[in-house]
Amino acid sequence: MRIGEAAAAAGTTPRALRFYEERGLLPPPVRTASGQREYGPDEIVRLRIIRDLLTLGFTIEDLRSLADRLHLLAQDPPPRCGSVEPGDPGVVGRRLAALDAEIDRLAGLRESLARHVAGDD
Repeated sequence: MRIGEAAAAAGTTPRALRFYEERGLLPPPVRTASGQREYGPDEIVRLRIIRDLLTLGFTIEDLRSLADRLHLLAQDPPPRCGSVEPGDPGVVGRRLAALDAEIDRLAGLRESLARHVAGDD
């Protein structure tokens, strides 16, 4: 299927597909004789995985570091996520730590604002 059809099937846009390809999240697609991109079912599954991971809070850079293993998430059931290096929290652990830090920052900001509004400053 062509880029527009593939984007629609994955719930995204042709521009996003090109962006993911440029960032190394999608392998270069097969091209027709006229140079148009052609996508198959495997690429659609990969696109959905990318979109799901982005929705979970992963960044493009996080996914770039995992690009060679994204296809594993298409397995049923998908493998457990984790680091293969002892002492390394891995991408998931680092993302959880970043989210926890952001939650703490926002909670502090909220507390500060609430004190300010209440006149307790």
